Amino acid sequence: MSSSIGSREAILGKIRHATGNGAADIAGSYAALERKYVRAGGLAVEERLALMVERLREYDAEVLEASPDSLPDAIRAMLDASGRRVFVAPAGLPAEWLVEGFDWKIDHELTTSEIEKTDGVVTASFCGIADSGTIVLHHSAAEGRRVISLLPDWHLCVLKASDVVETLPEYFARCAEPPELATYISGPSATADIEMTRIKGVHGPRFLNVIVVRDEAT
Repeated sequence: MSSSIGSREAILGKIRHATGNGAADIAGSYAALERKYVRAGGLAVEERLALMVERLREYDAEVLEASPDSLPDAIRAMLDASGRRVFVAPAGLPAEWLVEGFDWKIDHELTTSEIEKTDGVVTASFCGIADSGTIVLHHSAAEGRRVISLLPDWHLCVLKASDVVETLPEYFARCAEPPELATYISGPSATADIEMTRIKGVHGPRFLNVIVVRDEAT
C-alpha cells in the first residue's frame, strides 16, 4: 500500500512541477496569447443582415422578413404555407406567436413520442452569425429544450435583426458566460456520410424556416 501511495505522490509531484501554479498560470498564459484573428466585422447593418439571409438561403432555408408588428401574420403565413397543423411550442414562447387555427402542444416536459407526433416546432433564438449563416439557440424559455428543436421534421425559428452579428467572436462576446447548452443551426439537417449521398433530416429537422424580425435596434 505504501508503495502505491509513494508512486502516486511521485506522479502528482511531476504534474505539479510541470504545471507550476496550476490554474493561475494557465489563466495567465491564456490571457497573454496573441489574438490576431478577426474579432469584429466591418459590415454595415443592412449588409450584415443581407449576408445572413443570403447564407440561410444557400442552405435551403426558407426566409421571410417582418416587422415586430407584422410578426404574428408572418408566423401564420409560414405555418399555412407548410401545410402542417400541429406544432410544439416552448413554454416561454410569446402568446401572440401562438396564432389561432393551429393545434399547439406547449412543451411542459412532453415525452419524445408526443413530440414526434407533431408536425413541427416554433422557437425564438439567441443569436445569428452572418458570416456562416448560423443560428444559435441557448435554450431559454422561448427557445425551448434541445429535444423539441431536434425531433420535429420542420422548424420555424424567429431571429431578431438586432441579434445578428457578423463573426463568431462577436457571438461569444455577447455571452456573459459560456452557455450551459447551445445548439448551432446552419441550415436544415443533412449529411452525406453514406456513399456521398446527401440525406436530409438525419440529425434534426429536414426543413428550416426563419423569420428575420426588423426590430427597433436595427
